[in-house]
Amino acid sequence: MEEVSVDWRGKPCKANKHGGMSAAIFVLGLQAFEMMAVAAVGNNLITYVFNDMHFPLSKSANVVTNFIGTVFLLSLVGGFLSDSYLGSFWTMLVFGFVELFGFVLLCIQAHVPQLRPPHCDMVSNGDHCEEAKGYKAIILFIALYLVAFGSGCLKPNIISLGADQFTRENTKQSKKLSTYFNIAYFAFCMGELIALTLLVWVQTHSGMDVGFGISAAVMGIGMISLASGTVLYRNKPPRGSIFTPIAQVLVAAITTRKQICPSNVEMLNNLLHTNKFKFLDKACIRTQDGKNESPWRLCTVSQVEQVKIIISVVPIFACTIIFNTILAQLQTFSVQQGSTMNTKIIDGFEIPPASLQSIPYILLIFVVPLYETVLVPTARKITGNDSGITPLQRVGIGLFVATFSMVSAALVEKKRRVSALHHDETMSIFWIAPQFLIFGVSEMFTAVGLIEFFYKQSLEGMQSFLTAMTYCSYSFGFYLSSILVSLVNQITRSKSHGGWLSDNDLNKDRLDLFYWMLAALSLINFFNYMFCSKFFSYNPSLSNGGPCHDDPKARQGSLEEVYDI
Repeated sequence: MEEVSVDWRGKPCKANKHGGMSAAIFVLGLQAFEMMAVAAVGNNLITYVFNDMHFPLSKSANVVTNFIGTVFLLSLVGGFLSDSYLGSFWTMLVFGFVELFGFVLLCIQAHVPQLRPPHCDMVSNGDHCEEAKGYKAIILFIALYLVAFGSGCLKPNIISLGADQFTRENTKQSKKLSTYFNIAYFAFCMGELIALTLLVWVQTHSGMDVGFGISAAVMGIGMISLASGTVLYRNKPPRGSIFTPIAQVLVAAITTRKQICPSNVEMLNNLLHTNKFKFLDKACIRTQDGKNESPWRLCTVSQVEQVKIIISVVPIFACTIIFNTILAQLQTFSVQQGSTMNTKIIDGFEIPPASLQSIPYILLIFVVPLYETVLVPTARKITGNDSGITPLQRVGIGLFVATFSMVSAALVEKKRRVSALHHDETMSIFWIAPQFLIFGVSEMFTAVGLIEFFYKQSLEGMQSFLTAMTYCSYSFGFYLSSILVSLVNQITRSKSHGGWLSDNDLNKDRLDLFYWMLAALSLINFFNYMFCSKFFSYNPSLSNGGPCHDDPKARQGSLEEVYDI
């Protein structure tokens, strides 16, 4: 049974008319423009919240990490709505406009003085600056979380709708799917690069209101790109709630827990079956009393496999959380770190601290095409894998490299602090470039590898939801960052000092020690990932053809009757 895809009117797709890279290119357009819009806000948000809304530095950092964390956490909502009810295209269309409205509201608040606290220098006079409260804070958070809600629901569907334009059963199409993931990351890099250079420069020199306005305009262009490909898309129809079949498997497995599974079960109706989490196989057993015909007492193998996949990928998912906690530092404390340094490049031109985050993307717009055109074909000949190296190997390389980003950050911050306090010298902002550069390389491996891993492990009807788990990892990483900042301040607090990160002046803080702590956590996390990935086995039903499909026979007999033994 082949996977079913329909056009925008619900009619079956035609191979020569729908799908392929000609359709995916419109999705990639939205990927680039949406990333450009949201990155311009998120990556420089700490500057706006600190300087314009007058939140203390540690609170500003937490506002940013909570905002970005919420963006990625809400991707689970987007994935669920897409797979269960709306489909990827309509989910993107609806929530794209929600995000657009959030950008417009941010622009209005940044433009109207009455919606912000009076101007005040937070660095020199922070204790006397009026913090945004009441309706001013409410408007800020409504705008931010409209953007978060819209962007979160878009992200997994951008990936899944683009990937759905390629069929996984066809070897040639499978290679194009791997290429699509690399091109999608290239579009992501281009969006980030423009946001962190041009748009951040506009925010710095023309005002945050103009910057937010440009983000709104760019988002509008992205929505036009999405709509332009409507007639070309291959759409996967929603299959109803994905949580109901999962709940049915768990209930059925518990109900039939005393049943005995055959020891040599390998095939069900010619569909490959995995041997991990065997206790769940009992959900497929028909008891002798014949009372388990209810879907809550007898499930199909594809339902069981779906639950097994979700359980098996959780350890891999968990190992990427620390990686994203490191990313959170580069978007918060490292930006403030740069603001204390000499930002002048040449006479008359200074680089905005937030634009330092563009450094890895400048590198990656050259490295990603090189990786796809040179490294992947070479590795493909050696390994025989369509992606060159497996997604798990790619993730592991990225996790290992990420540790050195924090090592570099700690060493530079120590030198910067000593220079400022003991030598009254201001170091060049380019000293912190290596930490961004190293992390950019690690992200190319980890981010793309994780998305490809989750998409390729998913069964029909759960592509968007599993892809959303990639972004959920970002969410947990940013939330963990907020928790760590608060915990570190509590633990390191003394009578004479408020903690490593409690002051608005980084020269009085110990950001270098915080970076060292993260480097240690990252290294421990890498070894944990090595352990988890060693025992992970790819779902064989996905590595040798298409997704599993239900067979009515699964409900007609006992386990021995439906398994080919």
